[in-house]
Amino acid sequence: MYELASVTKTYQHQGRSVRALDGVDLTIRPGEMVAIQGPTGGGKSTLLQMLGALDRPSSGSVHFGGDDLARLSGSRLGRIRATEIGFVFQNFNLIPTLTAAQNVETALVVTDGDRAGRAEKARQALADVGLAERADHLPSELSGGQQQRVAIARALVKRPSVLLADEPTGNLDEAMRDDIMGLLERQWGDVGLTLIMVTHDSSLARRAQRRLRIDHGRVTELT
Repeated sequence: MYELASVTKTYQHQGRSVRALDGVDLTIRPGEMVAIQGPTGGGKSTLLQMLGALDRPSSGSVHFGGDDLARLSGSRLGRIRATEIGFVFQNFNLIPTLTAAQNVETALVVTDGDRAGRAEKARQALADVGLAERADHLPSELSGGQQQRVAIARALVKRPSVLLADEPTGNLDEAMRDDIMGLLERQWGDVGLTLIMVTHDSSLARRAQRRLRIDHGRVTELT
């Protein structure tokens, strides 16, 4: 699935060089559930961007399947993001003027030209996360947990092979946190997703098969 070799990422910030990733070597196999933890500024978000084909390393290779993401064209990277990788974010990132169904459907616009088919897939994805009756509601009419369910449906409607979740329960209370994590675990088990999540919550991280820690751009495996 993923094979990272000697990956570094360096930024320029206020006239100085900042190394966000420092020689990362990492293998993630298909179907694994992996939790990534570490301090703020330690490199978690940068690593997730590499895995999501959202950024390129300064050096090293990021193999996804048979492709080195560091060397693909922008159009090819866009195609991989559109078809192979789903994203779930802490702040949901829903479009406030679109209904739940329309928000989910946005994930299919690039790859599916059948408008009626897209609408049907979007409603089915909402049903899969328990929101069939909320399909025509705006985000402002949904609770935080329901909004996150819409975001998960949007990530999964295109049937990706990888789901990347960046603090997916960070804005939710404890009950909603457990509800959303249970949903992610069911999707992971039922569909065979590779699930990779960044979280500050150690109780969530312990539910993963593997736990990684990244600090000062260096990744270590936790037991």
